[in-house]
Amino acid sequence: MRHVFAATTALLLFFCAVTASAQTLSTRFACSQAGDDGGDPITYADSGEIDLDGTTVKTFRWESAIFRSTHGYDCNIDEEDGLKAEVRGEGSSAAWRVALKDGNAARLKRGYNFERGLNCTIRLERDGNTVRVKPTCPALCGSRINFSDIVIELDSGTCRYDPVNK
Repeated sequence: MRHVFAATTALLLFFCAVTASAQTLSTRFACSQAGDDGGDPITYADSGEIDLDGTTVKTFRWESAIFRSTHGYDCNIDEEDGLKAEVRGEGSSAAWRVALKDGNAARLKRGYNFERGLNCTIRLERDGNTVRVKPTCPALCGSRINFSDIVIELDSGTCRYDPVNK
């Protein structure tokens, strides 16, 4: 009976370990893309580092910018903004929702004095070796409406815009 209990316990611990490791995401990325916005040259640039272990945000740093010939806008977020994470699914199809614990406190800390909204949600949807990043985060974007939608290739850390936010 003891052997059956020990084997069952070991098997249960193994599955817990597999599930925990299957809900991890670790990547560094950088990309840029030049374009045209009605005759005005525009450049999108994004870089960052994301390290999630289930619902634990170990590292989350993302800088997203739009540059025009006369001005630019940027958004940035990191774990010091007070982030929380939710996760669903496992392995190559896991998905996370990263959000601000307190959007107002994060805005005030950054010195933003005009309203763009207090919400901030960044969805990360893993599909095999890629992660689709879908941001809805006006709280930390100053004069810009939102971060760029990107798709990150996990092996190389390269990314592409999908679609380009304006």
